[in-house]
Amino acid sequence: MSFLVQQAQDQIKQAIEAAAKAAFAAGELPALPTGPFAIETPADRRNGDLSSNAAMAWARELRQAPRKIAEALVKHIALPQTYAARCEFAGAGFLNFYFKDAYYADIIADVLAKGGAYGRSDTGAGKRVLVEFVSANPTGPMHMGNARGGALGDCLATVLEAVGYTVEREFYVNDGGNQIEKFGLSLDVRYQQRFGAEIEMPEDAYHGEDITRRAAAFAELHGDSWLAKPEQERRAALVAFALPLNVEAMRGNLERYRIQYNTWFYESTLYQNGEVGRVIELLRESGQTYEQDGALWFRATQFGCDKDFVLVRSNGFPTYIVPDIAYHYNKLVTRGYDRAINIWGSDHHGYAIRLKAILAAMGIAAERLDLILTQLVKLVQGGEVVRMSKRTGKSITLEDLLDDIPIDALRFLFNMRDPASAMDFDLDLAVEQSAQNPVYYCQYAHARICSIFKRFAEDGIEPRACTREELCLLSAPEERELIRLLAALTDEIAEAARACDPARVTRYCMELAGQFHKFYNACRIKGEEESLLQARLALCACVRDVLGSLLRMFKIEAPERM
Repeated sequence: MSFLVQQAQDQIKQAIEAAAKAAFAAGELPALPTGPFAIETPADRRNGDLSSNAAMAWARELRQAPRKIAEALVKHIALPQTYAARCEFAGAGFLNFYFKDAYYADIIADVLAKGGAYGRSDTGAGKRVLVEFVSANPTGPMHMGNARGGALGDCLATVLEAVGYTVEREFYVNDGGNQIEKFGLSLDVRYQQRFGAEIEMPEDAYHGEDITRRAAAFAELHGDSWLAKPEQERRAALVAFALPLNVEAMRGNLERYRIQYNTWFYESTLYQNGEVGRVIELLRESGQTYEQDGALWFRATQFGCDKDFVLVRSNGFPTYIVPDIAYHYNKLVTRGYDRAINIWGSDHHGYAIRLKAILAAMGIAAERLDLILTQLVKLVQGGEVVRMSKRTGKSITLEDLLDDIPIDALRFLFNMRDPASAMDFDLDLAVEQSAQNPVYYCQYAHARICSIFKRFAEDGIEPRACTREELCLLSAPEERELIRLLAALTDEIAEAARACDPARVTRYCMELAGQFHKFYNACRIKGEEESLLQARLALCACVRDVLGSLLRMFKIEAPERM
């Protein structure tokens, strides 16, 4: 939380403890209580700005009714050196504290002083975090799930940076395994068909237009010269030609989506540097493997899984999970990141359990790996679910969305819900320029504030620094609620980082925009006495700076006019 919010809570905690000592000295408490108690923000502001359960928390220890304890505490509490103006007890014995005007004034001054840095903290203490996200299969185009995972992963990385972590973004390129074998086979079939071969594409192969285009490009470059080459050699050449083109297409689309990765990590490097073989040996040495029917098995049931599974087949080839184990060993041991975060689809739930189990067997603490599973996205238009692109007649891809929907809307709307929630993405809403569109609503609030300052400048009125006494004039309910919301920003960002849920920040932007509109409609600026006018301009500047900073933090434009 911000320094001022923490200071207010610390002051009240100390005042309660001092009141308990005074009440005990006066004989109004049977003993000096020592147990912990909480100080929280009440849901209903009529119950104060901060509330404490100290009387209830101490009831058993003191063998007294909470209300009697609360009455004694209120009688002896001293608040002159705190931000609290008064303390009352209510209900079963809650202590409710109400802030002085100075608290609200100091929050405004703090926001103005820190500017774009307001709300940031250093709870991450510089620890190194690797966020891996999207990591789509490079054998075809990226889909809607990748669009959501891209917005989530990139925004989460930014939130972690805002609380003091050293963050890197990574795309894991699966350029090995069965999908690459299938990719080579599919390209080979299309290549041979270009020259009249009467062969059918296997049902479980890749049938997309992208395969046909890549095979055609290879044929245009090489003609039929590869038909006479051995099948495996031909397929390897087709993969070597097509895979880099696919990866570059992915890179280009993700950059359009405003995502820049620090590293594109290739699975093949794990075989080249011997890390796949190394983790197999480490698992053997751990004593958590056994051989059966010529295969090497992992004792997964010892780590909470429902059954053991194979690591190395009887033919000597590792199963698909082994390079993933090597990849995470590389992240957390070889490269030494303090923490790794993966953004995966919801269909990886069982796989995530197995991966964590096997890393535990290797001595890697579970809390060093966070697996964020995103739920499905449904595209909706005109109230109907949309599955196919009207332009191509094929499944809608990330590229389709980038072509048809403003990037600001894509990034904002895909980050409106927490990852565990399924979501409907309304295509009509995404392009609508009205208050119904959440990103437009927030951008309009920012632009509205910019226009306020522009109009005042045209009238020869420039904002100036306000005294504490002038900022204390901001006492209307709408002003106070807006200031409380500004004070909560540091906690919102910290909680978003802790929960790996950057949607909290997106929703905060909407709430801040909404609260600003309420303030602006209720509190006149132009025509007010100069001190109040300047104080309200200062509040406007706070909202403008915070809203603009948060939008830009998520790589969304903060326009000055709309």
